[in-house]
Amino acid sequence: MDFMGKTGFQWFVGVVEDRNDPQKVGRVRVRCLGYHTPDKGKLPTADLPWAHVMNPITSATVSGVGQTPLGMVEGTWVIGFFVDGEDAQQPHVIGTLPGVPNKLPAGLGFEDPNLNYPKYKETDVNRLAVNDEDNPHSTLTLRKADRTTNVGNADFYAVDMSLPNGLNKSLPEDDGTEFNEPEIPYAAKYPHNHVYETEGGHIKEFDDTADNERIHERHNSGSGYEIDNEGTKVTRVKKDNYQLTSGDHYELIKGTSNVTINKGSRLFINANKTGTRDSADNQHLTIQVGENGNLNIQLDAGDLNIHAVDGNINMKAERAINMETAVVRMKTKFFEAEVDGNWDEKVTGTNTKTGSTIDLN
Repeated sequence: MDFMGKTGFQWFVGVVEDRNDPQKVGRVRVRCLGYHTPDKGKLPTADLPWAHVMNPITSATVSGVGQTPLGMVEGTWVIGFFVDGEDAQQPHVIGTLPGVPNKLPAGLGFEDPNLNYPKYKETDVNRLAVNDEDNPHSTLTLRKADRTTNVGNADFYAVDMSLPNGLNKSLPEDDGTEFNEPEIPYAAKYPHNHVYETEGGHIKEFDDTADNERIHERHNSGSGYEIDNEGTKVTRVKKDNYQLTSGDHYELIKGTSNVTINKGSRLFINANKTGTRDSADNQHLTIQVGENGNLNIQLDAGDLNIHAVDGNINMKAERAINMETAVVRMKTKFFEAEVDGNWDEKVTGTNTKTGSTIDLN
């Protein structure tokens, strides 16, 4: 019984010159050393045979399951064998060969006909994996320039209130200090940084450098995330960010949460208008501040507006409700007050009461 490889393999080394497989199964056209002439006038790229590509055993490569057999570009050096032996018409690619190019493409045979690759005369290993300080990857410069610092944080100024009968109330300040985006933790050492970069500039890094282990993923727009060796994660979104959850959302922060918003913010609760206002269903906005914590709201220059469209505004303080203001205005159809103890009024100006009937019983 004859089978592929029984009498040995017919090996080849060559350069990919075309990857636009009309069957879209990942085939490439390869010009093979010792089999094909470099003269494209005698053997145009279009006349080279299509080579099938071998995937690793970790990829099912069937019905779209597994890794797509795409990744090579025109100009990639490859190694493989001919299934049909010396006839050399049925090539199979089993791997790619990195090296150090000594020239850039000029449109000749055994080169990228599109003149895109190689881009430079240096090792084909990604610059992020090599980490040559004299020849850094362009994204490092971009990321350092993109780093955000001196971000303002919410403040609450100290307030001294003058209350009736000589009482005073002081509200302590809560100073929110500025914060900075952590510095870029990149400190890779060859050969420990495993880098995958697409021709469009999307990057994944799995860095196993001792004491600087990182995971980094970056879109060519600059959006991405990075996790440093201590587990700190920095996420950057260069444009809009959408987060959709079909079920419930739970979030636990064991430290302090700091949020700075340069423009406005809206929060819409019970958008589906479910339940009733007095029910225990989860359609309410509930804010609880634990013992010895304050709820501080500061408006630097604006109004605090509360509008109950169809309902009541209810307040209860087990101690006192303290207010100090220049003017108090209130208009209502019915005013009712009940005082279990004393009602003290002190007016330094005129105290005017107007009504159809004033009963001072």
